Amino acid sequence: MEFDFADQQPKLLMLMYGLVAFVVVVGGLLLLLDVVPAWFARRREAQLVAASASGAPLPRRPRQREGLFALFFLLPTVLLLTIGLVIPAIRTTLLSLMDAGSNDWVGLRNYGWMFSDDSIVRVLINTLVWVVLVPLVAASFGLLYAVLVDKARFESVAKSLIFLPMAISFVGASIIWKFVYAYRGEGEQIGLLNQIVVSLGGEPKQWLLESPLNTLLLIVIMVWIQAGFAMVVLSAAIKAIPADIVEAARLDGVTPWQMFWQITMPSIRPALIVVVVTLTIATLKVFDIVRTATNGNYDTSVIASEMYNQAFRYGQNGQGSALAVFLFVLVIPVVIYQIRNLRQQREG
Repeated sequence: MEFDFADQQPKLLMLMYGLVAFVVVVGGLLLLLDVVPAWFARRREAQLVAASASGAPLPRRPRQREGLFALFFLLPTVLLLTIGLVIPAIRTTLLSLMDAGSNDWVGLRNYGWMFSDDSIVRVLINTLVWVVLVPLVAASFGLLYAVLVDKARFESVAKSLIFLPMAISFVGASIIWKFVYAYRGEGEQIGLLNQIVVSLGGEPKQWLLESPLNTLLLIVIMVWIQAGFAMVVLSAAIKAIPADIVEAARLDGVTPWQMFWQITMPSIRPALIVVVVTLTIATLKVFDIVRTATNGNYDTSVIASEMYNQAFRYGQNGQGSALAVFLFVLVIPVVIYQIRNLRQQREG
């Protein structure tokens, strides 16, 4: 199949316009944030030098000017958050109160559908299973890796290999694991899992078609990706434990098990909370793995994938928006807890 440049010209032009706009906007912001502070810094330095040379008191920056200066730097962030988050959130909330075509108001009917339809209840249960298992298992494996690999002979190599899945996209990882779970009838198997089963005298299975086992197998993909992240954060926290505390515990004759529970765990608790919260938020939003591996079929759909299906495949804008709002509501308590936790750490 030959590439027809004439047919693809509109798409290529649109792509070029997008790239130019990206370069102009991002480059302009970076240039602005580099030039303006440097200009103010040079001006302030010149004022200080002149005051020092003349013996005059050092000039103080007016409090009002400091407020304007801070507002100048906050304005791009506030603007982007408003355009990219606040306005879409308000619009999605309004759409969730309307019918499929976004023409008539239906009130809370879409939210009632969410908790009364058996297929959507299954979606909510699947999401709950993901949220419970992924942070718990991934953080546990990450902590296990961090403890076992800490101060090992080939620590850097081992950590690199464990962290490597984080460099793979969710889609790429899902494709890799689809080959692991692949099924080829009764003949020769190309899937690693089925090949192991056959080698042990068992019968190959279509793993991704059997519910609820398929959901657990998809969770394995997420754990495989995120365990490296947990390992890196917790390993850094373990290395930050003061050496004198560890040495004092050893002099007191504590066992390795006591060392882990009485010294290591209390010391890395803040890092462990950060890991669990981060994994929880990432799990609530999981979409790529389910979409790539099963497309949400065979009772594997979660909120994010069902939201996409309802809004873009089935044309149910109201129901898709209701799922999006519900997902947003689920994330808010986790974010608030993390903010409070970080504030307590700073105050402590």
